[in-house]
Amino acid sequence: MSTNKLRVLVITCSTRPGALGPAVGAWLSGAVSAAADDLGVELVPVALGDLDLPFLDEEEHPSSGVYRHAHTRRWSALVDAADGFIAITPEYNYGMPATLKNALDYLSAEWAWKPIGFVSYGHTSAGTRSVQHAKQVVTTLRLVPLGATVAIRIADAVEHGRLRPDAARDAVAVGLLEELTRVANALRPMRERARPDALPGPVPGSYARALTPDDAAEVAVLQRCCWVEEAIVNGTIDIPALHESVEDVRGWLAEWRTTGLWLDGRLLGMVRGRRVEDDWDIGRLAVVPDQRGRGLGRWLLRTAEAAAEPDCRRTVLFTGSRSRRNIEFYASEGYTPASGPVPEGTVGLAKARPVLVA
Repeated sequence: MSTNKLRVLVITCSTRPGALGPAVGAWLSGAVSAAADDLGVELVPVALGDLDLPFLDEEEHPSSGVYRHAHTRRWSALVDAADGFIAITPEYNYGMPATLKNALDYLSAEWAWKPIGFVSYGHTSAGTRSVQHAKQVVTTLRLVPLGATVAIRIADAVEHGRLRPDAARDAVAVGLLEELTRVANALRPMRERARPDALPGPVPGSYARALTPDDAAEVAVLQRCCWVEEAIVNGTIDIPALHESVEDVRGWLAEWRTTGLWLDGRLLGMVRGRRVEDDWDIGRLAVVPDQRGRGLGRWLLRTAEAAAEPDCRRTVLFTGSRSRRNIEFYASEGYTPASGPVPEGTVGLAKARPVLVA
């Protein structure tokens, strides 16, 4: 499971002047704020009335992702950056408000593989028929509706335009957020695999993407499990990868071009690269022990080589001087001993890059 903070949009759907929605949103924020902090959730309030979304006015189908209007692009960016949603919705004539249906219809891929919970309000049915109507639509967009809901019967809950205090209702709201958090974390691999910058990996279901400072915790764990063997073989624990803190890792992730290989939310391997003068420096090639022998390391190495800037004259890397298996592996990929200074206890290896012909 990722340690990244979840971003949840809390969407107030009614745009009717004097609607109860803002009061329900204020109650919800107060009821779940402490739980959100504990769960690592960032709640982002969004009022559909503030988005200025006219009835769908894009010429291209939403699945194309081609948006002509600025209001669509703003809405797309908000939804795309979110990991889940809570819709605060009234019930209008046995259904959801047209504003919610319109906002859903504007987009397509941005919704996929994200959970959505509902806080409904109304009279006889407490807004539950609005939720049932909305669930038919959101599943088509590959949103995942939660089982937990909050249903507020206006006559029982509202006084002078505000919600009366109700500890039981607060507890139900916290339960909704807890379920949303579990589902959002479970669906994260599906969302990442669908990202446009994700590349198919070398084993079925795997994918590769650029690692960022937000991935520092997973990278730190990967380093601990992968460099113990190196320490044993080389007779030293003086290996940076074994001692770096999460903040240390966060620092170099901001500076190196690092690729991570993932499967079902698990970081299987990584490699980093950057330019040093005329060389492309490759390092931290790692594959979790139980996945070795499947070609993952070779795939990662070649991916790092392909990322080299075109005018770099060679790729360079270092490994432990007693790491026989590593040295043999790199030799099979065309690396030979490199001249020049190397850190104590290591060997430098290099491979010439193809010469570009104008």
